Amino acid sequence: MIQLTNIQKSYQDGENRVNHVLRGLDMSVGKGEFVAVKGVSGSGKTTLLSILGTLLVADEGSYLLDGVEMTTPGVDHSLVRNKQIGFVFQDHRLMPQYTALENILLPTLAYRSQASIEEVEYARHLLELTHITGVANQYPHTLSGGEASRVAVCRALIMKPLLLLADEPTGQLDAENARNIALLLSEINTHVRTTIIMVTHSEETSSAAHRILTLKNGVLQ
Repeated sequence: MIQLTNIQKSYQDGENRVNHVLRGLDMSVGKGEFVAVKGVSGSGKTTLLSILGTLLVADEGSYLLDGVEMTTPGVDHSLVRNKQIGFVFQDHRLMPQYTALENILLPTLAYRSQASIEEVEYARHLLELTHITGVANQYPHTLSGGEASRVAVCRALIMKPLLLLADEPTGQLDAENARNIALLLSEINTHVRTTIIMVTHSEETSSAAHRILTLKNGVLQ
């Protein structure tokens, strides 16, 4: 479902020196796979995830998502992100003025003013699937770290995306909650069949994936 070929990405630092982050990176991910990408801080994991999520465009190379070339001029990346890609961030990014249920439904409001009955039902199904039905009407400041992480996972899944991208999803959690979120992603992958790519520095978190890749010197090993 995903094919990256010869992906190159560089940045200039404050002294106009070029920092080559990704150096001809290749990556293939099949539909329904759960892949973890490990690497030390600064190895380019977030850059890779940003390219996969169409938040960044590679300097060179090809990115096929479900058969569509993402580097083709005219591709509406904002539409792709809303309809086909779900994001789980380390800091959750929940909107404090909305309840957990309302936060989950936010992506459905990108092009209209109200979620459908079916979308609300699916949001409640996701709350049940992630074992947090009881927090539906709570606000983010009342949630534990683990609960907030689960709400963020539900929000990422509400549009039934082809691809779920998780950026250090357990980075701010204690060891027990980190294990629980890693296991939850594995459950989601099994029951919903969403393709998942997760970047992490944690050996334990990455062990929940089907396949573990290491990003080193700008390429995957």
